Amino acid sequence: MENRTVLITGASEGIGFEIAKQFAMNKYSLILVARNEEKLDNVYNQLKAYTTVTTISQDLSEPGAAKKIYNFICSTNRTVNILVNNVGVGLEGPFQELPIEKQQYMIQLNIAALTEMTYYFVQEMIKQQYGRIVNISSISGPIPTPQMAIYSGTKAFVLNFSQALHTELNKQGDIIVTAVCPGPTKTAFAYTNSMTGLNNLVNIMGVPAESIAIAIFKGIHAKKSMIVPNIRYKLLLLSSKLLPQSVMQTIMYKLIKR
Repeated sequence: MENRTVLITGASEGIGFEIAKQFAMNKYSLILVARNEEKLDNVYNQLKAYTTVTTISQDLSEPGAAKKIYNFICSTNRTVNILVNNVGVGLEGPFQELPIEKQQYMIQLNIAALTEMTYYFVQEMIKQQYGRIVNISSISGPIPTPQMAIYSGTKAFVLNFSQALHTELNKQGDIIVTAVCPGPTKTAFAYTNSMTGLNNLVNIMGVPAESIAIAIFKGIHAKKSMIVPNIRYKLLLLSSKLLPQSVMQTIMYKLIKR
């Protein structure tokens, strides 16, 4: 997979930045997308010594943003071999009390933007009969999470979409779609999105973003269709399958509400 080009969204911080660092240190060419140009410049300065880095400042929640990025990359005659759909946003609180505009924004970014990015870049992967698509879901994808109902719903979409698409595309060549389901991670995500309950969980059981990125990097090379990084998250997922759903829902509700 050497000399491949990787496109990573939400690459200016957190898991996205750590994934970019893993690929950079292994000499992959990078195309990094994020909304904050200043943060992107900082990432560029940190990674340019390792590999070729191109940055694109773009808010993926804007209509047509995915196609705009795709057209730009096509105009440079570059091919994206690995697409990492990492960008996303979260909300926490009772569904009926959260502003509907913010919930619609989350659906647009977490679902629509990811779907559109996948749609455009998979076309070339099919032509080349090679590609890797990595979609960042969450442990809240397979485990419905009260107080984060819409966020959990968007991540369930990401998980189910990725697994179904993996089966479709692996018949088109060496194309793997991977869903990643991390749990509470030591990044600014919970704090930035005012997710107090999740932030408390991060402080108690959070896993460093670097270790998540390493698991993702290794999982991609192992051609895994689903990655649940860290034993803590795997045990939580196993518990959700063994316990009655009503019990699991009560546990998740209490964890977030604490």
